[in-house]
Amino acid sequence: MFPVSRPRRLRRTAAIREMVRETRLDAGDFVYPLFVRQGRGIKNEISAMPGNYHFSVDTLVEEVGQAAEEGIRSVLLFGLPERKDAVGSEASDDDAAVQSAVRALKKAYPELIVITDVCLCEYTSHGHCGVVDEGRVLNDPTLELLAATALSHARAGADMVAPSDMMDGRVGAIREALDGAGHTEVAILSYAAKYASAFYGPFREAADSAPKFGDRFSYQMDPANSDEALREVGMDLDEGADIVMVKPALAYLDVIRLVKESYSVPLAAYNVSGEYSMLMAAAEKGWIDRERTILEVLTSIKRAGADIILTYHAREAARLLR
Repeated sequence: MFPVSRPRRLRRTAAIREMVRETRLDAGDFVYPLFVRQGRGIKNEISAMPGNYHFSVDTLVEEVGQAAEEGIRSVLLFGLPERKDAVGSEASDDDAAVQSAVRALKKAYPELIVITDVCLCEYTSHGHCGVVDEGRVLNDPTLELLAATALSHARAGADMVAPSDMMDGRVGAIREALDGAGHTEVAILSYAAKYASAFYGPFREAADSAPKFGDRFSYQMDPANSDEALREVGMDLDEGADIVMVKPALAYLDVIRLVKESYSVPLAAYNVSGEYSMLMAAAEKGWIDRERTILEVLTSIKRAGADIILTYHAREAARLLR
């Protein structure tokens, strides 16, 4: 009790605060999401996500090299197709943008961890994450397409595949396909608890993936539910997931904590586009200190229990932590 107990003693100097700090951020915690398309010399800024770009493979390799020099060791790739159709055929094309980027990155930076998003929404003409029939997104017919996409990424050299579609059974289907083709070493980072969130808005511009009709509430999770997240995580682990993810992060810190306390497995959290863009817009207005807020946000995600943080702030945060 005061005056014997004085917590401020351990806040007195920066060195003392550093000594007793409970949660520590490191550039190695971050996965840097990137958007790639076919072509050469392309680096076009995404208007809804300032500081993020559509890259061609050559400029992507340059960007990743700079990020690696700043301490970033992991990237997540999203592709923008040349063409779209009802079943997202280009997602599993061995010569598509993501597959080409994986090969180029692994050749240039063999130690880089290359993760690929496995979904169909960027590739389908209707913008949904699966096969559509009479306005319904069909679960089981989608699994074969997702498995084919993951296999294509594995053939290109991906270290991990990250299914983000939220179809039931997709982790098991992908694991079976990978193992059957001899890719037993390729890990699965599952978007296990992915909520139907309003925070994805800027991403849908970045990936040109907004649904042309309806919404994604029939396959992404209800934001009101947390017990359901534990069931989803448990199912994905049973099917062979190596790492599980909660998405988004900031509005779901309680879910991150709940999953971490319930499962002793590596846990990722996605600091999504809307969270990024809101922070950047407020900083542009001068309403917040951008650098301090970035580190505070990322610290809160790690403090909640995330071991891995997917964030568009990755490069700037890595520089700030130097």
